[in-house]
Amino acid sequence: MKTPVKIALAVVLLIAIAGIGGALYLYNLKPQDLNKVKPHFVMTSADLQKAFETDESASSAKYINKIIEVTGEIASVKQGEKNFINISLRTSNDLSSVNCTFPSSDTTFFKTGSLITVRGICSGFLMDVLLKNCAIVEGTK
Repeated sequence: MKTPVKIALAVVLLIAIAGIGGALYLYNLKPQDLNKVKPHFVMTSADLQKAFETDESASSAKYINKIIEVTGEIASVKQGEKNFINISLRTSNDLSSVNCTFPSSDTTFFKTGSLITVRGICSGFLMDVLLKNCAIVEGTK
């Protein structure tokens, strides 16, 4: 083979190996443990929901993909897909809540009507404010 062909094949091979390595890294990446990080914002569930209700675009720019620590009363506990737990925190609006998704199947910590503080990553606002990858803040169990 000629030298330019060998160089081109080597470059393609290196790009393929780098792509496969990157894909494996992202596939095996574990979610961040939110008990070990400082939140960007600390507030009540009613305050968070009110912020999105008042000005959704400004709140989206401010809160989405940020770690938020929220305190509120548990309105409901539901088993979600893939053994995730979804809890809803009460707000001042009866039609909207803060929906927290936990990567666990243990519902023993969650009692309807109890006050809880959770830390999660804000992923948006539909009718509810959505927090994903939530963790119970130490000291509130």
